[in-house]
Amino acid sequence: MVYNLALQYVQNIEDAQEITQDVFVAIHESLEGFNKQAQLTTWIYRITINKSLDFIKFRKRKKRFGFISSLFFDDSNELKHDVPTFDHPGVLIENKEATELIFRYINGLPGLQKTALILSKIEHKPQTEIAEILNISVKAVESLIQRAKTNVLKKLDQNEGYL
Repeated sequence: MVYNLALQYVQNIEDAQEITQDVFVAIHESLEGFNKQAQLTTWIYRITINKSLDFIKFRKRKKRFGFISSLFFDDSNELKHDVPTFDHPGVLIENKEATELIFRYINGLPGLQKTALILSKIEHKPQTEIAEILNISVKAVESLIQRAKTNVLKKLDQNEGYL
């Protein structure tokens, strides 16, 4: 559950493993503060989402710093060629490029739309649980999922010839 959700965000096996480890460390460190009336899985999902988003922010900052450094230093091309890979073991589709394109569009969605779509369509969570995880109403979840699907479909329509 934790690993698969992290993998949906970072789409790299090693990064997802690192996030998974961070999540379990965070769970261990904050287990005493867990509200026993809440669902444990909801709490774990929230930690996983936060750790995944933190990892992505850190990676973007690191790449940005690498690019800026490369403007001034000759030996700083370490991050310049860091291209994310798509290594999701659960996806067995002949056309890898189409899959990469779809996931690129999902990754380009605004934060809550992306999270709601991933939890709904990839993690198969019910909307009530997604509402708990995101701390929003079920109606808001429905709206986020619908807008996310609409946005991805618009992008796919724009690239119809590519697929």
